[in-house]
Amino acid sequence: MTIPFAGPQIPALVQRILERIDLGQLNPGDLLDEAELAEAHRVSRTPVREAILYLEALGLVRRLPRKGAMIFRPTLEEFLAILEVHAKLEGQAAGLAARRLSRQGAEDLEAAVRACEAKAEASPDSDPDGYYQLNLRFHACVATASGNGVLLESLKTNARRLLAYYRARYRFAGAIPASAADHRRIAQAIFDRDAAGAEALMQAHVQFDQVTAMDLLAALS
Repeated sequence: MTIPFAGPQIPALVQRILERIDLGQLNPGDLLDEAELAEAHRVSRTPVREAILYLEALGLVRRLPRKGAMIFRPTLEEFLAILEVHAKLEGQAAGLAARRLSRQGAEDLEAAVRACEAKAEASPDSDPDGYYQLNLRFHACVATASGNGVLLESLKTNARRLLAYYRARYRFAGAIPASAADHRRIAQAIFDRDAAGAEALMQAHVQFDQVTAMDLLAALS
């Protein structure tokens, strides 16, 4: 899951690169060519280098000797470690949402769940990218309902390090209907104000076992 950054604190060029990551136009291991970025965005090399440094500080870019900067591609150990933290953050957001859900937040969350259910029924094993966009909306609704801006920002950055792998997950048979069913259970716990239940369900929803993690890393290597 990921939620787009917003606000003037994010440099414009960084925002454009982040959008390409969100849309799957830049994937783990892809190199960031300074000259190409400068030409594409009609800027000099200086803001491009500054943008890459900014993304490196966020953990979204890694510099390799003699290769330059590339979109972060984790090892299995790194993947599992990041996932462990991300599951905790997602779970915490769901737990807080159960305690703080507003009427508008409930309406938005219900709409997001229904959209996922409709997509899962219409295209249970096809259009994974289409479903993934609906999945992002569900997680965004939960995170927003948590009412914690610091947690929200942590989720945004951490999720982008895993975004390509979550997207790839929906290529697996049965993954879309299973995800939509999870969303309904999580949402119901939030609607019922069951903070502990919502937190546990969300953590289980976003977690991968090691075998699945290895499959996803191999698929995007």
